[in-house]
Amino acid sequence: MRKTTALVIIDMLNTYEHKDADVLLPSVSRALPAVVGLLEQARERDVPVVYANDNFGKWRSHHGELLEAAPASPHADLVEPLRPDESAYFVVKARHSIFYETPLAYLLNSLDVTSLVLCGQVTEQCVFYSALDAHIRHLSVTVARDAVAHIHEDLAEAALRMMEINMSARIVPASDAFRY
Repeated sequence: MRKTTALVIIDMLNTYEHKDADVLLPSVSRALPAVVGLLEQARERDVPVVYANDNFGKWRSHHGELLEAAPASPHADLVEPLRPDESAYFVVKARHSIFYETPLAYLLNSLDVTSLVLCGQVTEQCVFYSALDAHIRHLSVTVARDAVAHIHEDLAEAALRMMEINMSARIVPASDAFRY
C-alpha cells in the first residue's frame, strides 16, 4: 500500500487572547521556525497541508474569519509566516482533537492519506489528543519535536513519550519528519 502523508498544522492561526497565552508564547516562538520549515517541505513535495484550528469559541467562526483575526492580533509575527496558500485545506475544530466532530477523517480518506505529520500547539493537549485519535484510526503518526509548542514543559515531554511508546508515533526533528 502506498503511503500518502499529510502535514497537519494544529492551532497555529491564533490571536493568543487566552489565559495561558503568556506561558505559551515563548514556546511558540521557539517552534515557529521548525513549523515554517515543515510547511516549506510539504509545499515542495506536494504534500497536502491541513490547518486544524480552534474556532475561538465562536460558533459562527469559519476559516475566513480566523484568517482575518489571527494576523490582525498583536502576535501577527507568529501567524504571518504560516499563512495558508490556495492549495491548503482547513478544518475548524471545537475541542482538543483535530478529529472530534470535524470532517477531517473524511478529508484524509478522500486524499488517501495513511500517515500524518503533526506540528503546532499545544503538545500536551491538542497535539497529544490528535495523535491518539489518529492512532486509533490506524494512521501512522509523526510528531516533529521541535515544531510543537507547550504550556507545561514537563507534561509536553511526558506527552511526547506517551505518543512514542503507546501510539508508536515517530518523534523526530522537523528536518526528518518526511523521511521514512
